[in-house]
Amino acid sequence: MKKNIFKKIFIKIAKILGYEIIDQNEFYSPTLEKSLNSNLTNLNKSIVLPLGEVNLTRKVTSLLILFRTNTNIDIWDQNKKRIFEYPKIEYVLRSLNSLIKSINFLKKNRENIEIKLTIIDDASKEENLKKIQNILSKTNLKISIINHNNQMHKNIIKNQSNEQTFSNLSTLLKCFEIAKAEGKDLVFFVEDDYLHFESALEEMISTYERISSQINNEIFVCPSDYPYLYMNNDKTNILIGNKRHWRTVSKTLCTFLTSHKLINKYWTNFYNNCLDRHDPFEKHINSIYEKEICISPIKSLSLHITNINSSYGLSPFIDYKSLWEENNYK
Repeated sequence: MKKNIFKKIFIKIAKILGYEIIDQNEFYSPTLEKSLNSNLTNLNKSIVLPLGEVNLTRKVTSLLILFRTNTNIDIWDQNKKRIFEYPKIEYVLRSLNSLIKSINFLKKNRENIEIKLTIIDDASKEENLKKIQNILSKTNLKISIINHNNQMHKNIIKNQSNEQTFSNLSTLLKCFEIAKAEGKDLVFFVEDDYLHFESALEEMISTYERISSQINNEIFVCPSDYPYLYMNNDKTNILIGNKRHWRTVSKTLCTFLTSHKLINKYWTNFYNNCLDRHDPFEKHINSIYEKEICISPIKSLSLHITNINSSYGLSPFIDYKSLWEENNYK
């Protein structure tokens, strides 16, 4: 009886002082009132066994998602087919569906985060826009669609060898401009050919908070574990995120998450990346990673659904077919 009373008092004191107790015999935390198999992280602490806790000094307050769509071009700058070999609109719709599912999962677990989704569309046919609208009509999320006019950048972007490249640069610049003008905290730039796991956004946000709090700095987060990362034998640092390992990377495509603060800090890089086609395309974005930390997950949170042989495509150890079928919107 006395033992139980002292135990309860000890637990209360630990809670008041901000300490967590781990009962390894019962595999339970009496202060958190959770099994150790559960997610032990809360709004104030990121807890990963056996590494202990990280006080979350960097807390995310809002997320602006900029989803860039082009339903007319199968694969930009390539004469190849994507895995499963459907028309491009099918990839856009399943990508959007997976993104909405991930947003809903984030909202369920992180009600305190303000979320806004903006779609920047590049001259899709009316029939394809209706298909996009049909998916949006099934959700109550805060969503807007911008029908982008490439001509707004005709005096900014250099003339290109084809209209596809110009429109790609123009829609990307439009996304960056919106992020700079409307972003409050984090901004997620998303291309239209990624399938996202339901937990993707929640894991990205929680990992951002954990690592940013540890290093006391803003970071970049790429959601994909690209094949090229296993081809060059580059040195990397392995980090612990919320529920998986992450690695530092020096290159991404144009799907990544970062803070409004870093967008402002490196606005010249963001802007210059869109003025002309570079080699690689993301040249000025990648140069930022020489100064700031960019991480990608092991294993992937988002699947780039390109040609099966692409070094920036399918992530290893993913059930591609299941993820594709899970995001059937029909």
